[in-house]
Amino acid sequence: MNDSPRKRIARPDTARRNAALQKKMRQQKIRRQKALLIGIGLLLLFLLSMSTSACITRNRKAKEAAAQAEQKKAKEKEAKKETKKAFDPVSLTVSVVGDCTLGTDEAFDYSTSLNAYFDNYGSSYFLQNVKPIFSADDLTIANFEGTLTESDAREDKTFAFKAPASFAKILTDGNVEAVTTANNHSHDYGEQGFTDTLNALEAEGITHFGYDETAVMNIKGIKVGLVGIYELKDHLERTQQVKDNIAKVKAEGAQLVIVIFHWGNEKEEVPDSNQMTLGRLAIDEGADLVCGHHPHVLQGIETYKGKNIVYSLGNFCFGGNSAPSDMDSMIFQQTFTITENGVQADNVTNIIPCSISSEYGYNNYQPTPAEGEEAQRIQNKIEERSAMIPVKES
Repeated sequence: MNDSPRKRIARPDTARRNAALQKKMRQQKIRRQKALLIGIGLLLLFLLSMSTSACITRNRKAKEAAAQAEQKKAKEKEAKKETKKAFDPVSLTVSVVGDCTLGTDEAFDYSTSLNAYFDNYGSSYFLQNVKPIFSADDLTIANFEGTLTESDAREDKTFAFKAPASFAKILTDGNVEAVTTANNHSHDYGEQGFTDTLNALEAEGITHFGYDETAVMNIKGIKVGLVGIYELKDHLERTQQVKDNIAKVKAEGAQLVIVIFHWGNEKEEVPDSNQMTLGRLAIDEGADLVCGHHPHVLQGIETYKGKNIVYSLGNFCFGGNSAPSDMDSMIFQQTFTITENGVQADNVTNIIPCSISSEYGYNNYQPTPAEGEEAQRIQNKIEERSAMIPVKES
């Protein structure tokens, strides 16, 4: 008898089941792989479709935007053509005068002061002799040098001028439409006095400008930009302010730009280098007219690059002195022609010699056009002082 273990023999049906199972597993694996590949393919196809759609959308939007931009450009071009066709030349006459100190210093004799004349004769008295000139122009600009306030907070200075708010009516009665307040007497009674002054001017409908405050007025459909610069303390450090303020009114649509400076030295007949530098700079930056005051005497007129710099207009309706040694003054007028091409270089000016008083020997605060030999004397003075201005070297 053989006691060795018997060898186990696999049954045929078990082997077949194992083979079938393995085959089934291979088939399932193949199906999973095919499903994965199909899924990846569908995902790629979806992403490609989305990308293509986005690209098409972007292209369409870009084309639509370009078409809209072209249409807008065409409309603007057509509108400009129509504007040019409809823009007839406009003529503007501007009058500019010097120091108007409509008040007095508390230390002055009241009986001979401007305030006494106001109380006795009223607001229409002062500018009645020049009102016909101002009524005939399109814009009159003055230097308002003083305050309209009830404040008692007087600054510690030699002269400080003030009057009640009602004195602003002197300007409206005389047809003065705009004033610069950038000068060395605008803050004689501090910030409150300055604020009161602006409020009084506004109550009378008078446009004010100066320091960093500019103005743009609509005169006969033309935008006139007004800039007022106080130069006395900072001199050439005002350079950037000049540039900025001219740029500001131009950005607001000004077609004509007038810059008024308070500058120079009292009693000097010839402008100093600071005046000439800043005046010419203003022209270079786009000003069409530059005028100045503070010397209290007339200085000459320079034509620079075809535009005028009136260095000092002198006093005008001047309550700062009841008997000044020099009572010569002027009204500087210029008539501008504005077309679709801008301000024309025709330089039409009219100098009207004046006295600050209608009486000889003392100041009755009633500026009056000079006549005959007196007018010719003042005209000759202006011409002589104009010839004294150094010519800028090219």
